[in-house]
Amino acid sequence: MNASHSKLTDWGLAHISVEKNHTILDIGCGGGRTISKLAAIATEGKVYGVDYSEESVRATRRTNARWIEAGRVETRQASVSQLPFPSNTFDLITAVETHYFWPDLPANMHEVFRVLKAGGRFMVIAEVYKGATTTAARLLEKYPELTGMTLLTADEHRGLFRNAGYSDVQVIEERKKGWVCAVGIKSR
Repeated sequence: MNASHSKLTDWGLAHISVEKNHTILDIGCGGGRTISKLAAIATEGKVYGVDYSEESVRATRRTNARWIEAGRVETRQASVSQLPFPSNTFDLITAVETHYFWPDLPANMHEVFRVLKAGGRFMVIAEVYKGATTTAARLLEKYPELTGMTLLTADEHRGLFRNAGYSDVQVIEERKKGWVCAVGIKSR
């Protein structure tokens, strides 16, 4: 996962500004590569990661051992449905290749909103979405029951963010690759 999603992650992160003092959360941290990228940018901040899988949390800890030792990264096993953080904690929250597996997408978007600071940004990055013309997207749309994935169109991503209370929602598509990136701001 770390290697296969690296270019996608870089593409998505290029659409936002990450400040050196940001407090950041990566939801569904997987193998930890996104956390490592964010810790390298937020040199005076702190990056947290959560994943539902205990094995993924262990992998993230191995990938980020030096950042953890320096006190710049912390990871926890947790669900997006019940994030173990106080309200209004994070300047930036990312979710790379995970939101289509969330158990209750609308409710989970509200939970993410809860832990985001006013003025903070939430970014979803995915390598497949409903309506993309790639072979992978067409196959996943055809057999959703096999994957358990909830695929959304670009407009449905926009609506998902707006319905959860985010403002200034942007949805960026890389049509040739089938990639999508959605970003919203917590304005209140």
